[in-house]
Amino acid sequence: MQHDIAPLDSLTALPVSTIDAQSGLPSRRRRVLRALRHRSLAVGTVICVVLVAMVLAAPLLTSIDPNTQDPLAAFAHPSSAHLMGADSFGRDLFARVLYGGRTTMFASLCVVVLGGLVGTALGLVAGYFGGATGFVIMRLVDLLLAFPGILLALAVAAVLGPGLSNGVIAVAAILVPVYARLVEAATVEVLHLPYVDAAVTLGSSPWQIIRRHIVPNVASGIIVLTTSWLGIAALWIAALGFIGLAVQPPTPEWGAILNDGQNYITVAWWITVFPGIFLAMFVVSVNLIGDGLRDVLDPTLSRS
Repeated sequence: MQHDIAPLDSLTALPVSTIDAQSGLPSRRRRVLRALRHRSLAVGTVICVVLVAMVLAAPLLTSIDPNTQDPLAAFAHPSSAHLMGADSFGRDLFARVLYGGRTTMFASLCVVVLGGLVGTALGLVAGYFGGATGFVIMRLVDLLLAFPGILLALAVAAVLGPGLSNGVIAVAAILVPVYARLVEAATVEVLHLPYVDAAVTLGSSPWQIIRRHIVPNVASGIIVLTTSWLGIAALWIAALGFIGLAVQPPTPEWGAILNDGQNYITVAWWITVFPGIFLAMFVVSVNLIGDGLRDVLDPTLSRS
């Protein structure tokens, strides 16, 4: 039986690192194809995009100011006038949920960006330089990890005082050691790869090695962790808003709206049900995206 042998030029047209050993397709193309076939990633993306589109298009979906009070409409049931009913002050709940989603989503995004940048920087420094510097950084990380997340967030929020910005800093403090631990372990692993030793031998500076070789190799883990923690951060922001340590009245936010409706759950169930549904859907969707990205980006989980 005669076998067709591809010309040598066709094999060297792509870098060796981009050739998939099983099918010969570029690994990036295979990742895209896997992502398109991944159900949880597709479902989570659709739900998340719909929710983000709704909160961004709030002025187009409703013309009611979320802080406008109407005593005559207090505890109004869901109807054509108030799609999700009204709260104890007669404020339209549909408008408050949409505008509150902006606050919760933006705050959770700020949490993962702030915590991710600080934690990643600490992990890179500790993993690459090691020694006394790495020891001190990782022992501080271990100290932060020793505290329960909610206790650490409450302590930081109590010191800084109530407010959305302080709430973001408080939740980011929980995330910093998580990123630092992940990136430090990945950095130490990458440092033992042959091409890093070659770069050191050729005289590359530490920051060139970190930028060109280490960061691209730990990026997939950072992306997955960021996506997963986006939903968790939304829960923490909502929790701080629920107890009054994040946004202050009358600013709408999903956790604050839930706090407003807890005393009226038997009288006006819609005040807690609708923001709770939106919060749950957002958290579930970003977790589905995180699970899907982990399967797509992790080469050990690649599927044929």
